[in-house]
Amino acid sequence: MSGHMSGKTKFESTRRRLTQQQAETVDRLTAAAITVLRDKGFADLTVRMVAAEAGVAAATAYTYFSSKSHLVAELFWRRLDAVPHEPSPEAEREAQVCSVLRSVALLVSDEPELAAAVTTAMMGNDPDVEHLRGRIGKNIRERLIEALGPSYDPDVLEALEISWSGALVRAGMGYESYSQIADRLEVTARLIMAGRDNLH
Repeated sequence: MSGHMSGKTKFESTRRRLTQQQAETVDRLTAAAITVLRDKGFADLTVRMVAAEAGVAAATAYTYFSSKSHLVAELFWRRLDAVPHEPSPEAEREAQVCSVLRSVALLVSDEPELAAAVTTAMMGNDPDVEHLRGRIGKNIRERLIEALGPSYDPDVLEALEISWSGALVRAGMGYESYSQIADRLEVTARLIMAGRDNLH
């Protein structure tokens, strides 16, 4: 994933590729969703409410987003996809892994309502959410593989993936802030990698 292209989602959606005009409509809807989340929170948010805020017909909004969980999952995916990741050959692999995990943990750290919404939305069984969950997981896995290097240990990769997913759920449930979780993820990553090295 070297040279990862940020913003490639601009002309894509979960359901289909978008024209320029359709992409602009989706951009308006996702921007409006953040505004509504700040005011209402996830529990009271509806796709109709977001459509009204965006100045888009509700029927049009539903052609892009099947549910509010789908809409919030798309928000998280877009933020993740927009984060560039250019591994440094000079940096130690632990530092690169920690950088990946920290960037994921801090994606929604400045938006408490969005952070809480993402945790709830990502647990949904909506097929569109499941698709995005797979896309998000694949993106993070590719970043971790790049950071670990070509001779990475699959067990270490899996342990790191379990760590970040569990940590984000913990933050979303309000046990700790996303900033605190980012710090904990760094410690956990170093322990996992050092522990594996000690086994060899």
